Amino acid sequence: MQEKPGLEETVELMKDLRARCEWDAAQTHESLRPYLLEEAYEVDDAIRSGNDTLLREELGDLLLQVLFHSVVAEERGAFDFGDVAEGFLRKMKSRHPHLYEGGERQSWERMKARKRDSIVDGLPAELPSLHRAFRLQDRASGVGFDWPDASGAAEKVEEELAEVRAEVARGAVPSPHGVPDARLEEELGDLLFAVVNLSRKLGVHPSLALDKANVKFAKRFQEIERLARERGIDVGTAGLEVLDGLWDEVKSGE
Repeated sequence: MQEKPGLEETVELMKDLRARCEWDAAQTHESLRPYLLEEAYEVDDAIRSGNDTLLREELGDLLLQVLFHSVVAEERGAFDFGDVAEGFLRKMKSRHPHLYEGGERQSWERMKARKRDSIVDGLPAELPSLHRAFRLQDRASGVGFDWPDASGAAEKVEEELAEVRAEVARGAVPSPHGVPDARLEEELGDLLFAVVNLSRKLGVHPSLALDKANVKFAKRFQEIERLARERGIDVGTAGLEVLDGLWDEVKSGE
């Protein structure tokens, strides 16, 4: 059986492209940033689809970005792919001292906390908000700032929901230009943050949970639209009572 190519061949191909392709040669770390983000999202889409062929292809495209940045850095005399691999090996072994260093199993966040001055160090500001909230709470947990179990987090959700209701009772409404009421916005943010924490304590990533909820809602509403078309109902003017009845019908048929 023919031996499959390895990382050495991929690095050499990347170097050849940099030498002989005008587009590849012109790229910089900065110019490649949008492609890195795009490829990461395409990998995510492939995982969602459950298509292994597509996932293999998209992982290759993501690997291209790693190779690209490594070769560009090597040309600058900063580091090369071997340094990246070395750093990867060192980090993975340090994360598992009970497997490679004869030590005891430790929380990764607790190990990292000893090396940071603040929980925000090294955490990208542009992370999607749900994931950033999750990671901030995870890091805070690493230094002992955490509920002992999910019950405390659930109570916090109830407390924050009560504060949102109090703002609504106060009469908080958006301005005619769509600008939100500042106090209501703050309380809703606190509520969302508390829900993220409850999700974390229950072992559920909020981004994944919300993504599945989005898919479920979209699927159900598309079915509502299909039923409405079949029955000659105008969704835009049908009203809540009619749409809610269709919604219940769709749910019961699942």
